[in-house]
Amino acid sequence: MGVPVTAVDPALPTATAPTSSAATGFDPAADALAELDRQIRAYDDLGVAAVLGQDEATFRASLAPLASLVSGLDLAVRASSSDDAVGFVVVLPALDVNDAAPAMRRGPRPGVSVIDRDEAATYRPLVEVPTGPYLLWGIDTGSEFCGARPEDALRTVTDRGRSPLTMAEGVALTIVRPDMLRPNRCYSLMGSRTGTNQRVPAVWISERRAKLGWCWDRNPHTWLGAASAAGRISQEILPENTY
Repeated sequence: MGVPVTAVDPALPTATAPTSSAATGFDPAADALAELDRQIRAYDDLGVAAVLGQDEATFRASLAPLASLVSGLDLAVRASSSDDAVGFVVVLPALDVNDAAPAMRRGPRPGVSVIDRDEAATYRPLVEVPTGPYLLWGIDTGSEFCGARPEDALRTVTDRGRSPLTMAEGVALTIVRPDMLRPNRCYSLMGSRTGTNQRVPAVWISERRAKLGWCWDRNPHTWLGAASAAGRISQEILPENTY
């Protein structure tokens, strides 16, 4: 689009973090608690805890309540056979998306954003999201919508009773499951809008990096699907099918 990359402090912990084996070591055979631990380690290894001003112990303590929540998720949701499916992702609402962008690693290459900080602040969720750390669950990266206009994909997703991912959730997904951002199978994040224009945030691959940017809501792209989730779970918001 010819939009300049948003500058970040080169000393930012997410920019200086080494390549993380935790971020790329997803094990489909692992149980929910092991996967939760892997995601927390990935965030810490990639400098996210430091960006939030927390050491490892404090960061882990802040996320400890998620352990009881993840164990209550419907196992059938996490066992989906679709290669677009992700059981759950830890989301950190306090994390600035531009500070987090370098943690969207593809191998050793840090991610970038072309949504500047002033514009990023104008995006608001179209859906209810918790204010503290939470689990986004039953995720589908939405490859079936490649070639569809985001506004049409949004209508289909909501008709199915599912929820579009927000910009923060898409960044979180890309950080902890970088394997899900694939050539020609990237994803728009229809759950965040400015309310003043037709821009829909998205994460895609550009120059072998993960890039946070935007596309028009009426522009289809053959390489851009539409991510959605079954719901969000936290101490504030509990889905009906938890135990």
